[in-house]
Amino acid sequence: MVSILILYYIFINLYGLYIMHWDKSKAIHKKRRIPEAALWQIALIGGGVGLTTGMFLFRHKTKHLSFRIGLPSLALLSLILFSLLFSYLVK
Repeated sequence: MVSILILYYIFINLYGLYIMHWDKSKAIHKKRRIPEAALWQIALIGGGVGLTTGMFLFRHKTKHLSFRIGLPSLALLSLILFSLLFSYLVK
C-alpha cells in the first residue's frame, strides 16, 4: 500500500509538471489551451508540487495571483497530507 501511495504521488506530480509544460507550449504556438479548471483539478488530487514547479520553471501562469498563491498552498497541503498518510501507513 505504501509503495502504491508513493508511486501515485510521483506520477501525479510528474503529470502536473508535464501538463504545465504542455500548456505553456500551446500558449506560445497560439493553440487551444488546457482549461484552468483542469489544472486546479490536478492540483487538488495531489499534483500541486508538479504544477507549482512547472509554473516557476516554465514561467507559466505566474501573473495570475490565484495561481501564485493557490498552487503553492495546495502543494504544501498535499505534502502535509501525503506525509501524514505515509507516516500512518508505515506504523
